Amino acid sequence: MASVVPYRPEYRADFERLNRAWIEQYFVVEEADREVFADPEAAIVRQGGEIFFVVDGSEVLGTCAIMPHEPGVFEIAKMAVSPSARGRGYGDLLMEATVEFARRAGATKVVIVSNTVLTPAIRLYEKHGFVRVPLDHERFARANIRLERPLGG
Repeated sequence: MASVVPYRPEYRADFERLNRAWIEQYFVVEEADREVFADPEAAIVRQGGEIFFVVDGSEVLGTCAIMPHEPGVFEIAKMAVSPSARGRGYGDLLMEATVEFARRAGATKVVIVSNTVLTPAIRLYEKHGFVRVPLDHERFARANIRLERPLGG
């Protein structure tokens, strides 16, 4: 039975492994990616965010980060589910965990930047109440879509 757990140092390599797989399949690893992969605990967790993992036994099957973006706003980033584990609802579990984390942290809105080539991911975000909004200048060259979800009280 898979469960969602918060960041643990022993899962650091899995965070990079899972995310590098989709980034390298569709895009190129950017400097901003390398900065996060070099020390995800410092880049995300110590900044007030969290990295969640879907774990089944000793196997890490998915991951997703949530971090402060600006006052009252958190950003979901670096979501990945192992190709062999897709279709089992793990993306839903990660979305629920990250949105709930943002809500508990007092966020009024959650944002995601992505790319429209990642159709299953966009469908997942929209399924969880995210709507497309105009894209501002973003940190990643691959970003061509921005989605937001307001968090009600």
